[in-house]
Amino acid sequence: SNYVIISIKSEELKKIIQIITFAVIESYLSKCDRREDRYVNKMRTTESKSYVLNGLISAYLLQDVSKRMSLPMDIRLPPEFIKKLQLESEHSPLCKPLSRMSRRASLSDIGFGKLETYVKLGKLGEGTYATVFKGRSKLTENLVALKEIRLEHEEGAPCTAIREVSLLKNLKHANIVTLHDIIHTDRCLTLVFEYLDSDLKQYLDSCGNLMSMHNVKIFMFQLLRGLSYCHKRKILHRDLKPQNLLINDKGELKLADFGLARAKSVPTKTYSNEVVTLWYRPPDVLLGSTEYSTPIDMWGVGCILYEMATGRPMFPGATVKEELHLIFRLMGTPTEETWPSISSNEEFRSYLFPQYRPQGLLNHVPRYYLTRFPAEYEVPKVQEIMLNKIILLDY
Repeated sequence: SNYVIISIKSEELKKIIQIITFAVIESYLSKCDRREDRYVNKMRTTESKSYVLNGLISAYLLQDVSKRMSLPMDIRLPPEFIKKLQLESEHSPLCKPLSRMSRRASLSDIGFGKLETYVKLGKLGEGTYATVFKGRSKLTENLVALKEIRLEHEEGAPCTAIREVSLLKNLKHANIVTLHDIIHTDRCLTLVFEYLDSDLKQYLDSCGNLMSMHNVKIFMFQLLRGLSYCHKRKILHRDLKPQNLLINDKGELKLADFGLARAKSVPTKTYSNEVVTLWYRPPDVLLGSTEYSTPIDMWGVGCILYEMATGRPMFPGATVKEELHLIFRLMGTPTEETWPSISSNEEFRSYLFPQYRPQGLLNHVPRYYLTRFPAEYEVPKVQEIMLNKIILLDY
């Protein structure tokens, strides 16, 4: 269909809606006449027509406001807000742009930014700075995850919380967890996220650490798609691990926990090396490098791919030295030819690593994994090639 965009004033739009509505009602009533409907006389009254008209106009108003304020489709607006909306529509144009202040006021009237809008159902986990609860939204009746971040009077909100909020409010993607609401009180900062049933670590545990290669491919595709969206917007996640990849009952995988994420600034290329969980941290960062880019996330992707395909972590080191030792034992100890200026790195020299030669990754897939399952579940050659491309000591 072809659409023509025209500009119509509020009162003119209401008259057009009224004409169309009365025409629809008359058409319905004429059919009722032919069926000798008993309620025809009641429906023909002006009061009944006005009642239907007001209902249609109210529906139009709600749909228009929901679209302009980017509200969820299944939201249940409070009756007080609907009444206020109807009163305001009589004195102001329907298509009047919302200012930032009026939008915030309207969101507050609906119930956003208020603790009483959400009901806690149980604790999901607790960390150093935050506690996560399972909850339910009174606005949509959907399950949510409530991340309560404790606020210290002297220190205020942790920098991880500020980063997570500032980045997630602009990240809208099917493979990135959605931030629904932010609630700030004197004692805590509560982030309201969409609720997902489990994470990749729990999924691996539930299937005995033996995933089918079909599911491995599905999860890898979603992980790479979500990460590509971040990298195109110059955002590094910097903490990829199975616990931070959430999965719902539909098999959808979403990146979560952006507390260590960082927007890449053009003037500054140096970042902290205290990022990424040890098992998924690349060797250059382990050796103190603060100049890194998107490969810091891709190394973690390769480690996660190996873990999904084999059922065990790739480099489960307990310390930085042990982590580096595991990496070099499999990938080969770097030399001046493979890693220029590595011999000048004081931390590398202090560890005195043996000179290991690189090994084929396919040889390190557990033997029982290859013999216990039919051919379609084995790690094919293409997976080894993909791993070698991702887990690459390219200096």
